Amino acid sequence: MAKRFRVLVIDDDPSIREYLEALATRQGYDVFPVEDGERALETLQDTRPDIVTLDVVLPGMDGLETLRQIKQRLPDVPVVMLSGHGQAPTIVEAMRRGASDFLRKPFEVEELELAFQKALETHALKEEVEQLRGRVRAETEVLGLFGDNPKMKEVREIIEQVADTDITVLVRGESGTGKELAARSVYQLSSRRGRPFVKVNCAALPSELLESELFGFEKGAFTGAQKRKLGKFEYANHGTIFLDEISEMAPKLQAKLLQVLQDGEFSRLGGEADVHVDVRVIAATNRNLEEAVKDGSFREDLYYRLNVVTVMLPPLRDRVDAVPLLVEHFLQLYNERYDKNFGSLSEDTMQIFEDYHWPGNVRELENMVKRMVVLGNEAAVLNEITSSEPFKPKGSEGGDFLDLELLTGEPSEDGTFDLKAIAKRAAQIAEKKVIERVLNQTRWNRKEAAERLQISYKALLYKMKENGLSDGR
Repeated sequence: MAKRFRVLVIDDDPSIREYLEALATRQGYDVFPVEDGERALETLQDTRPDIVTLDVVLPGMDGLETLRQIKQRLPDVPVVMLSGHGQAPTIVEAMRRGASDFLRKPFEVEELELAFQKALETHALKEEVEQLRGRVRAETEVLGLFGDNPKMKEVREIIEQVADTDITVLVRGESGTGKELAARSVYQLSSRRGRPFVKVNCAALPSELLESELFGFEKGAFTGAQKRKLGKFEYANHGTIFLDEISEMAPKLQAKLLQVLQDGEFSRLGGEADVHVDVRVIAATNRNLEEAVKDGSFREDLYYRLNVVTVMLPPLRDRVDAVPLLVEHFLQLYNERYDKNFGSLSEDTMQIFEDYHWPGNVRELENMVKRMVVLGNEAAVLNEITSSEPFKPKGSEGGDFLDLELLTGEPSEDGTFDLKAIAKRAAQIAEKKVIERVLNQTRWNRKEAAERLQISYKALLYKMKENGLSDGR
């Protein structure tokens, strides 16, 4: 059964109390109306509200003093201030004392609904931040588990240097290298760590939906827009927004994002007034942005705005010294999560892990350890690794080899070989292996694979078809 939120209504006007009670009840809230600040504080002893509406002008203890005492007792409960006057100094003081919103009487029903929605969603984000703090703290420690690799030392140093600033940070690296972890580490070490951390995956939504998700919309902006919706930038106000896979954002949205980075303002879909926000932006990508700028899919001015400080995460294969420490961390994590008691990995398994190419990086390692913990054995995962193309035992000279018997075949009747034909066959086999490897590394993202192979997208599709890789997934 869904939780019914509790609203404490504080107003000395009986008609306003009845009106607010009717509105809030119709929205599915449980309502507790009181006529003054003293009675409100008494109510707090027995009932903890999820949201408070508070009139500025009250008999006895005024609204601002009541607000101060409510926030002193329940600092996390959002308070919406109501006033028939709304003088600027009063509004400023109310917001300074912790009010989440300020509405002038008389207000529209939609204004109250929006104020409740914004307050409760902001509160939910704060609660999520608190829940994540312990996890983020542990994740920050994971940065120390990457061993003494010089590249990771550089990553840690950059994060520590820029965390407590408002500089835009661009996190780069292959898929699965821990870009979100790096972003959360920047956030956790910053002065904004008590404010919202909002993540948006720019590749998860089509352009139209992504725009409304980021910037919100006004009522009537499009068919189905029955009321105003706030965007992620507004929810991240005074906090941090993490834009994952920023390279997948459409050019039209790139221009709007550039405006936010330059001026700290934007307009909602269908809106006329500008919305001002104070948000620290951290972006991430696994693509070559320089190439994207050259081919016109990414704005050059946005690239320079984002690329103020770059955190480059090396792939796991370039820091295999981290594998044992990461394995230990993930074993502990998933043993606790699934109430298991899976012991340490065998020496043979650890050797295989250290020999493996790790095309999926840290994420692939984490998933493999998770499966071992859940299944209670190593066999299935080891069979998958040793039979995969990227696996290369130490001591082997090169991970890819060509079967000479297969290439040369039988000699002709006079005992000769067709060297040109053999070379052509070898080139075809090598080309197929390389294309297949890059496709696996990019999770069959053909556009990214074409960039890595330095060929056109059309040429890649032709070569995939030629080598029987069109249905490789």
